[in-house]
Amino acid sequence: MRRGGVSWGRLPGVEQRLLPVTSRHQPLPDQPSMLPWGNGRSYGDSCRNDGGVLLGTRTLDRYIAFDPATGVIDLEAGVLLGELIDLTLPNGWFPAVTPGTRWVTVGGAIANDVHGKNHHRAGSFGNHVLDLELLRSDGAVLHCSPTAHADRFAATIGGLGLTGLIRRARLQLKRVAGPWLRGDSQRFGSLGEFFAIAAESERDWEYTVAWLDCSATGGQLGRGIFIRGNHAPAQVAAAAQAPGSGRLRLPFTPPVSAVNSLSLRAFNTLYFHRPSAVARDALWHYRPFFYPLDAIVDWNRMYGPRGFYQYQCVLPQAGAVEVLTDMLRRIGASGLGSFLVVLKTFGEQPSRGLLSFPRPGVTLALDFPNRGERTLALLEALDALTLAAGGAVYPAKDARMSAAAFQQYFPGWQAFAGHVDPKFTSSFWRRVTGSARR
Repeated sequence: MRRGGVSWGRLPGVEQRLLPVTSRHQPLPDQPSMLPWGNGRSYGDSCRNDGGVLLGTRTLDRYIAFDPATGVIDLEAGVLLGELIDLTLPNGWFPAVTPGTRWVTVGGAIANDVHGKNHHRAGSFGNHVLDLELLRSDGAVLHCSPTAHADRFAATIGGLGLTGLIRRARLQLKRVAGPWLRGDSQRFGSLGEFFAIAAESERDWEYTVAWLDCSATGGQLGRGIFIRGNHAPAQVAAAAQAPGSGRLRLPFTPPVSAVNSLSLRAFNTLYFHRPSAVARDALWHYRPFFYPLDAIVDWNRMYGPRGFYQYQCVLPQAGAVEVLTDMLRRIGASGLGSFLVVLKTFGEQPSRGLLSFPRPGVTLALDFPNRGERTLALLEALDALTLAAGGAVYPAKDARMSAAAFQQYFPGWQAFAGHVDPKFTSSFWRRVTGSARR
């Protein structure tokens, strides 16, 4: 056993023990408080278990079967999406849904029901899980799918690792011609303009996303850059050359956060006005298109030793311009904020999970340096706006929402609680349900 399980937000640590799961055939340890832990890319405390045990799943990294004719792959839950891509892309297959980093495990992608830039077309990750194998603490092995143990399947997708240990899963991949995407990017000057471009783009473009300048104020409030793309056809993919595989590394944690009002305003102004912000018929390799931050190893260190909070909410489309405007004004006035602010729309395709975050509307995500009560007060204000609008906050990104807020965001939480394994828990689950069990 060893201490481990730091979350990506690098907030002050907790005491917990990490037990690697070396084989999907081994029984679970006899521990009263367990939680699966993949690659630690959840931002808050949904991947923490203060005082308990984490079941390290990265050692569950074997492929069981892959059919290059159909794109169906059967694999263990600890395989990273990047490893999956390395295997399947040369055969013309790619994950149907991918989040903003390829360094997440398949089990983590299921447990958080991650989403990507194509939700309006493909829904969330769980929509492409054909079946999965779940190990419960009593030794029961359940083969779950939309037709077998369907209730447990729905609880496990987006279930934050609380229903048991996902040992393996079968996924349906997406056929692609190669590693390239063709698209364009354009500046927009307001939130109203963003929604107009998004509505027009979703008809013809599979992937759409926008970057927002969260430091802009006054008449520039809501400005940003809209990016859209489709997988490039075979003739383009054959002619293009892949970028180098080199990655930068943030070698140390600075004594204070490098993200402050001065650096934020300077970066955002330069980023918005840079010539490459406007591109026509651009050709992008999948890595910088889907995973821009993966090019910087340990980028989360730039927030300093106190770490950071990420806030991601989803808001109903009706009234979203007014709510987002209020949010951006508050963020701008606070002097807090992020270099990377993501705004995108969710489509109508329903998620399969009882606790899945994606739902029709628009989602905003950004990081805040941890400056104690000042940051928490801002997040509470954003929560109040999200609650009033009938939206929700993403559990995989959260480290501080109240129990009352969570229970309003996810009214099906009590039905979900009936599927929680008696020996599985997390710091997040105890916080949002008031449970004292460790």
